[in-house]
Formats: sequence, structure tokens, C-alpha cells
Amino acid sequence: MYTKLQTETFNELDEISLCAGGDRSAGGIVTFIGKVREESNGRKILKMELSAYEPMAKTALKDLRKLIMGKYEISNLTVVHRIGTFSPSDKIVCIVASSRHRGEAFDACRSAIDELKKSVPIWKKEIAADGEFWVEKL
Repeated sequence: MYTKLQTETFNELDEISLCAGGDRSAGGIVTFIGKVREESNGRKILKMELSAYEPMAKTALKDLRKLIMGKYEISNLTVVHRIGTFSPSDKIVCIVASSRHRGEAFDACRSAIDELKKSVPIWKKEIAADGEFWVEKL
């Protein structure tokens, strides 16, 4: 239904409801929640900073949604990504895909997070006990 780039947290149940709440044809709803890990590359993570050039990132999120909606037989797709400073276990991304059948929803959800990491200009810096490290896109 939509894409959002925001600083505030999200409620995944609200996102699921917005994506598929009124869709009586949806037989499968798949949700991916990405969180800040407490360890990365052997380092204890204290904080994570996510930043973006917001106009470009918002456009890229809309383009991502359009790409995934066209590639998979899904009813709807919601993508929410946060920017700001976060602690381990904080939620940073929510993707919800709904479709008639679960397989397409699973495939669309996985493809959406993989493509998001490659194409949406959001930069990640991990602040660890032994320093700060920019994380390259995968």
C-alpha cells in the first residue's frame, strides 16, 4: 500500500493491517522485521546510525515497491524503513507482502529486503566498543 522513511518506531501489526487488512483475496501475508544486532563481525555493537538523503531514498523506496509489485503476483506490499540512531534490538525495517498464495508473498518479501539493501540510499554506521565502522552495501 505504501512506503515510508521515518524516525519513529513502527507497530508491525498496524503495518500488516494496512497492507492486507481489507484484502479478502489474500491467502498469505508475510512480514519481515529487521532489527539492530548486538554483535557484528565479532564486534559488540553499542549503537547504529542510519542516515539517508531523504528525497532520493523516498523515491527509491517507491521504485522498489513498484518493481516488486510488478515482478511477483502479490496483492500489496508495504515497506517502512527508519533512520536515526538505534540500540541493539531496535526495529529498523518492516516489509509486508500479501498475496493469494504464500509462496509469492515469501518470494516478494525476501526479494524486497535484498533489493532494498542494494538500491536504496540508506547508509549504516555501526558504533562498537572498539570504534565506528561504515557498513558497505551487500
